[in-house]
Amino acid sequence: MISDQNISALIGADVYSTDGSKIGTVGQIYVDPDTGRPNWATVKTGFFGTSESFVPLDQASDADGSLRVPYSKDEVKDAPRIDTDSELSDAEEDELYRHYDGAFAATDTDATTGGGTTGAGVDAATEGHDTSGPTTDDAMTRSEEQLHVGTERVQTGRARLRKYVVTEHETVTVPVTREEVRLEREPITEGNVDDALGGPDLSEEEHEVVLTEERPVVEKETVPVERVRLGTETVEETRTVDADVRREEIELDGDATRGTGRE
Repeated sequence: MISDQNISALIGADVYSTDGSKIGTVGQIYVDPDTGRPNWATVKTGFFGTSESFVPLDQASDADGSLRVPYSKDEVKDAPRIDTDSELSDAEEDELYRHYDGAFAATDTDATTGGGTTGAGVDAATEGHDTSGPTTDDAMTRSEEQLHVGTERVQTGRARLRKYVVTEHETVTVPVTREEVRLEREPITEGNVDDALGGPDLSEEEHEVVLTEERPVVEKETVPVERVRLGTETVEETRTVDADVRREEIELDGDATRGTGRE
């Protein structure tokens, strides 16, 4: 059976019948939309691959990069002509299966009966067989789909750091001092009488005092205040996944007859 892992490698691969004859090359691989498994392939036959026929992959195998199918070249070429540019409908699949089931049954009968005679030691009346196709053993295999859920990491977004300049207005209160003139008077005392009598009796004089004050001076200095970087953290959460899975059921169809007693 062809797996879904080697689909791309089979595109353009040579197609051979069970006797080793080349039938053509693989054109397309069709995948079951429910299971994801490959179920049909188109085979390009004729001169320059101008003709394209469908062949089922149920009994096909991948051998050294080529595709081997249990049908002859004529059986593939004689398959019903169906448009290869669209999906297969149920009616088209049924038509193809009817063609290949008949071809497979004829090939299998010739191989197992030796040209129409039942092999020695085989009771043809009691041998288990598949009424829809090739002869099988005395049991039927029941299969079911199982849901396998994994995870994949995908990109969901992108984040970056960008630095830009913002101008803000700040108001700062600064204490300042200034000098003011104050007139001071003092009486003549024994301590200052000599200074008072040291000058002329009457005269004109001027005294001058320099006044000062503090004024705010604004200076700017650029200083680093912090470091900023981007980081990621993993947050774990649970999510519920819903999917449909199929399974086969086996039931008895027809009359069940008990064994007869002896007379």
